[in-house]
Amino acid sequence: MENKTNRLYFIDAMRAWAILMMLQGHFVDGLLDTAFRDASSPVFAVWKYFRGITAPVFFTVSGFIFTYLLVRGDKQGIKNPRVKKGIKRGLELLFIGYLLRMNLFGLLQGELYASFYLVDVLHCIGLSLLGIIGIYLIAQKHKKSLLPFLLLGVTLFLFLLEPLYKTWGFTFLPDAFANYLTKSNGSVFTIFPWFGYAAFGGFVSLLFTKFKNFKYLYPAAIAIATIGGLVLIFSSTEVFLSFSRATGIQLFADVFFNNYLFIRLGDVLLVFALFMLLRSFLKSPTVLKIGQSTLSIYIVHFVILYGSFTGLGLYRFLHHSLTPTLAISGALVFMAISTYTALQYEKHKVSIKLRLATAGKYALVQLEIVGSSALEFGKDRLYKLMRRFGLVKN
Repeated sequence: MENKTNRLYFIDAMRAWAILMMLQGHFVDGLLDTAFRDASSPVFAVWKYFRGITAPVFFTVSGFIFTYLLVRGDKQGIKNPRVKKGIKRGLELLFIGYLLRMNLFGLLQGELYASFYLVDVLHCIGLSLLGIIGIYLIAQKHKKSLLPFLLLGVTLFLFLLEPLYKTWGFTFLPDAFANYLTKSNGSVFTIFPWFGYAAFGGFVSLLFTKFKNFKYLYPAAIAIATIGGLVLIFSSTEVFLSFSRATGIQLFADVFFNNYLFIRLGDVLLVFALFMLLRSFLKSPTVLKIGQSTLSIYIVHFVILYGSFTGLGLYRFLHHSLTPTLAISGALVFMAISTYTALQYEKHKVSIKLRLATAGKYALVQLEIVGSSALEFGKDRLYKLMRRFGLVKN
């Protein structure tokens, strides 16, 4: 590592890049007129390909950071304070994921719309963190080598079996649970196979932890990531075809026909290699702050674009209506506003939370006063009514 705190600055930079790519991807994909979605256009094809890299990078980096922090301390197993923090964080992400999909107008009418139960990035990352904790606790009872083996095994298992479980409808489950496993109801992400990327990020972080004092850590890591990424992108498909022909197993043929998971994993490795190569130039305080504020940025962008709570977002008024010029310029403005707003919140987060807590306490006090008054008034009216019917003496 390159500093006394062992902070991996390139990871923060990767996370910053991923969240900014997510912002522009969501904006352009949601608002660009369908007439301009020309698959034969090199510009649109390149944009679409890089947009497809964003989520795998985001999940992998999330798993990397979480696992890296999880195994750093001296305490292991359930006594590790990171376990409790991780469970809290995972549940928090699940709660925020549902909160962002809540519509207040529907809630006031006593109704939760079906979209509330759909699963998105935050749900899957929150559940992935809980999954990593579960694997960590299981592995602690055995040799240390079991944890990386299990994490990598989960990735391979989920990616290889994807052609099987993606066809399952899980209709025997309530929609609220089935949405974590199938996109048939409209979920954007599902825990399978996306947990595989988070698990792979955890696996890579364990390698960094194990070899953190190795003199040539970064040259070796860059070389391995580059070679591994290129092999997965350009050769993995043919490998699965060879497996299918040699064994006659249909599953390998199914992976061959739609080998996007391993190819995207190769893209992730190349992104890792690039950011590690440029790590000396990626220590800008602003970039690092963006990388450390991804949750706030995601929340702000979701509210502005999709209209959380009210349904009054850009997506509702400008859905598939912008020209490429307006979409590109709008995306840049959208990224700037979302990021600036989130960073301002992070800057004043302590005072904002204090004010909200104070306002909450004041509201509770006022509610208690009103409730007491209403109770006394009700008791008085009830007594008078009972006296009128002779149920109590004067």
